[in-house]
Amino acid sequence: MEKEKQEPECCPEFNPAAWDDQVIEWNNKLFIRDKVFTIFYMPVNFGGAMKRLMGKVEKTGAEVPDWLCLSDHTSKWNMDVLLAVDREIEGADRVTLSGKFFSKVYEGPFGDTGKWTEEFKKAATERGHEIKKWYMWYTTCPKCAKKYGKNYVVIMGLIA
Repeated sequence: MEKEKQEPECCPEFNPAAWDDQVIEWNNKLFIRDKVFTIFYMPVNFGGAMKRLMGKVEKTGAEVPDWLCLSDHTSKWNMDVLLAVDREIEGADRVTLSGKFFSKVYEGPFGDTGKWTEEFKKAATERGHEIKKWYMWYTTCPKCAKKYGKNYVVIMGLIA
């Protein structure tokens, strides 16, 4: 009997426990940024932005801690993608984030995003947090979400 061929790993499997219902504090956490065109918040060239960012990471031998990649939906037509890195990367658009962030993990189809954001607002309010800035973390690409059988999305909100 032939062994089943395993799909190559694109995105590592996500462990939601470390990110669900947590307050995480960052002090100048380093990211590199690229832009994604969106149509009513739906990304059009997300894959291209990720290839450009990962190309810069691989070229310098840097690493992506926790495979953390935040999306900042700046309008219906644009999204900034922030990829966490462990060192400065020459020629990259560098961003640092500092503060306390409330994070909550959701699982399901992207169509549930509206429902998730309402649940996130309620959870934050119940814990006494006021969200000053929102970020979304789409933890795996659609292919890997299908492979793992889970589509985890983390909503992170700057609270202090």
